[in-house]
Amino acid sequence: MPTMDRMNDHRPVIRLGYSPDPDDAFMWWPLFELEGRPPVLQSDQVRFEPVLIDIESANRRSELGEDLLEITALSCGHYPRVADRYHITACGSSMGDGYGPKLVGRQAESLDTLVGRRPRIAIPGARTTASLVLSMMLGPDNFEAVELPFKEIPDHVQAGSVDAGVVIHEGQLTFEDAGLVLLQDLGAWWTARTGLPLPLGINAVRRDLDEIHGPGTLAEITRMLEASIAHAMANRDEAIGHALAHAGDMESGLAGEFVDLYVNELTVDAGDEGFAAVRRLLEEAAELGLLPAVSLESPLKG
Repeated sequence: MPTMDRMNDHRPVIRLGYSPDPDDAFMWWPLFELEGRPPVLQSDQVRFEPVLIDIESANRRSELGEDLLEITALSCGHYPRVADRYHITACGSSMGDGYGPKLVGRQAESLDTLVGRRPRIAIPGARTTASLVLSMMLGPDNFEAVELPFKEIPDHVQAGSVDAGVVIHEGQLTFEDAGLVLLQDLGAWWTARTGLPLPLGINAVRRDLDEIHGPGTLAEITRMLEASIAHAMANRDEAIGHALAHAGDMESGLAGEFVDLYVNELTVDAGDEGFAAVRRLLEEAAELGLLPAVSLESPLKG
């Protein structure tokens, strides 16, 4: 569609909340106006606006129920708390097939030894999937959780203010540079038990958008999300360039490695395997009393 004058553009604004890490930036840049240039992909029905928000803040915002983002990244382990407000999309998830967030410490030790002294373990937010899986793996009463901003966790582990920590985002690739050692890869633990990928992040859309903006809005939004990921994957070098804008001091090779871990065929469409993983995770967590039970619907597709 032709570029519209903002003053005469009456399409509803759809805010897309995503975390400031390379894989999310890789997926969604085709939907946004960048440096005064119109979006690569445009819709006749809606226009998209980026909202950078770390994953725990996104989880909290969705739970508060005020000024809900139209589209938001969420931790899979948080979804049952907001399932009445949001619908999962088939695209846009982050899944680790045999890998994921990592439990790290200052020195090597077995999980039994670690749990035996009821350790203080830094977590990147109580609502994150990483925190949920840690509780499933160790038992929720076998450690003291210490919530910290995810970027500060390696430093706190190294300084000894906590006994261990769960690293997410780029920390999964750089923890050894901080002098830390791997105690357990949570994704490897999950896949070894279940044969399924670990569903870490999901993409979710507000349920009431057809009611607010008219029938077909949800279908159009989902179609555009799918098109954005497809375009980014087909134009990887350009997409990595956009991802680097959210990579801090991460060099391009490392950013590309991180993107390759979490933007894959399950991101394009979680499919039966991905959704089975979501269902298994949430059912097991509910059985352990860690989450409320939820009845999952099929994810939205464009």
